[in-house]
Amino acid sequence: MRAADARDAARDWVERHAAGEPGFRGAYLAGSVVDRPAGAVQLPWSDVDVAVVIAGEAAPLKPGKLRHRGALLDVSYVPEELLADPERVAATHYLAPSFADPDGVLLDPAGLLGRLRDAIAPTYATPAAVRRRVADVLTALRMRLSARDDAAPWPQQVMAWLFPAGLVTVAVLVAAGERPTVRLRYRRARDVLHDRPALYARMLELIGCVDVDAAVAARHLDRLEEVFDEAAAVGRTPFFFSSDISADARPIAIDGSRALLDAGDHREAVFWIVATFARCQQILDADAPPERTRAAEHAFRTALAELTGVRGPDDLHSRAEATLAFLPELDDVTAAILGRRH
Repeated sequence: MRAADARDAARDWVERHAAGEPGFRGAYLAGSVVDRPAGAVQLPWSDVDVAVVIAGEAAPLKPGKLRHRGALLDVSYVPEELLADPERVAATHYLAPSFADPDGVLLDPAGLLGRLRDAIAPTYATPAAVRRRVADVLTALRMRLSARDDAAPWPQQVMAWLFPAGLVTVAVLVAAGERPTVRLRYRRARDVLHDRPALYARMLELIGCVDVDAAVAARHLDRLEEVFDEAAAVGRTPFFFSSDISADARPIAIDGSRALLDAGDHREAVFWIVATFARCQQILDADAPPERTRAAEHAFRTALAELTGVRGPDDLHSRAEATLAFLPELDDVTAAILGRRH
């Protein structure tokens, strides 16, 4: 499938399944498909992020991943209130990129998204605008790493550490003018930091995978594949990530991670392998029989220990503190990247 076909499939889904719903205000593309040339191949492990804007201040649980006209879409809802202030949108690292490109808007019956694009696109790449978005990333990182809940179930504690810790890569991407990404954030950050290998190694060290062996990563991915299929089969309790652990999402979580390993990017694959393990464990804890839950938990804990060195809450705390201590250096790095571009 070509990128243009994937975008057309997204627009068609919105027209058929969202545009006629009460409160519909518009829809836009929120992921890397916007940046791909029309004729570029849409890889099987790359989905199309579709944001559906609805009236109000809160959004319901997202539909998530689904197939439409051969494309794998990842549909989420965005409350209109979140987009009410163009300046706030322009300064938000995960919102602004969708309004910097003329091809990002899918449907805009009320003109809301066009007005945002007109307000954001002209100054999107200016140093001041980029600095605000980098600051937004760092603020989110500090807040989320500082908001620990030691009483939460272990998979949730791991997720609450891993995702904000990974934002160090997003800060680099934003400073470099790259679109923030999730699964491929470490590989993209490595590309940006090609002339700073020691700094990139430090980022890997913060999540504990700088010295991970390729064979170890492959072994845990094989076990994750089994756990993923179990969780996808039994999952009933709704989680915000439920559609990420499903048959439709398997090419991303499993095949996409295996593609990274095949390319020699086993360290870069650790982030998504661990995140997917944690999500599967949450589903199994909620919906699987105890014996299956225990077996999967052992696999999760073993993978976490061997891929990141994390064995308990104390490790999460020390890693979080190390990441927070790294932020002054990261601030200098992003400033240097921005200065190099301008």
